[in-house]
Amino acid sequence: MEKLKKKNWGKLLQENSALLSLILLLLLATIFKGEVFLNYKNIINIFLNNAIIGVIALGMTLVIITGGIDLSVGSQIALSGLIAVSVFNATGSAFIAVVAAILFGILTSAMCGAISAYCNVPPFIVTLATMRIFRSLAQYFFTGGGIQVRGDVDKYLIISDIKVFGVIPIIIIYWLILTVIVAVFSKKTAVGRHIFAVGSNEKATMLSGINTKHVKVAAYAILGGLVGVAAVMESARLGSMNSASSGINYEMDAIASVVIGGTSMAGGSGKVMGAFIGTLTLGIINNMLNLLGVTPFLISAAKGLIILLAVLLQTRLQKLDRD
Repeated sequence: MEKLKKKNWGKLLQENSALLSLILLLLLATIFKGEVFLNYKNIINIFLNNAIIGVIALGMTLVIITGGIDLSVGSQIALSGLIAVSVFNATGSAFIAVVAAILFGILTSAMCGAISAYCNVPPFIVTLATMRIFRSLAQYFFTGGGIQVRGDVDKYLIISDIKVFGVIPIIIIYWLILTVIVAVFSKKTAVGRHIFAVGSNEKATMLSGINTKHVKVAAYAILGGLVGVAAVMESARLGSMNSASSGINYEMDAIASVVIGGTSMAGGSGKVMGAFIGTLTLGIINNMLNLLGVTPFLISAAKGLIILLAVLLQTRLQKLDRD
């Protein structure tokens, strides 16, 4: 009986570790910097500053659940954003620009997934290579600089400039809507369930008649589409994109958000809502470090430590569940 209780507690903690961590962090933030932290503008800024990473993290969750990873999303968002702005400047159509960015993201990420799945190359190696390729292409075609939105700029900038009810930036609404869509997709569709099956036991999934290679490519394609959306969001918010600096370290923030959200790096388990919570958690940590006056040079170190602690906690909780 005692062993059963211990196992149940371990499973409960494992399933809700991300939410419990977020609640604890909110309590600490309220205790130490309550007046500033709970200010409405500060809360909106936390959501606003992390919405783009949050959108990428949704797709990264699906890829990691299959047992894969994508290190190229930071470079990809830069190239996708540059393409979106270039297309808008050439055509004057925000719609065509958005479609171009999303299609580019889908095609390039599907390519990464296909190379990994069909050529049996570890996804870490494939996306490490494409990370350098995408960044190099962006710098080559845009001579190491950037591009600004030109022409009837309001037609493009309005994508990110709208405020719902006059107070909530539309970027936050995009993030919330996409979170719901991807969460429902992962749980209620055949492809979503296959993604979990591939990550849990690829061989058994293959023997059951499911084409596991197609599933992996699909997961990467979804991530690519979301990267394209994120690229449009960022370029419309800033009114420009830069081939050298845009998207830097976005892959690490997205992976950190997924891991903090409780998705196993070994694949097979995780929640899309966990990625949402993980992104918020990481955003609150960044916000608190800034409010406490911590030097920006140490913030990346803090993120690295958080990823390590999250993985160690996952390992411990999984061991409790097995025992």
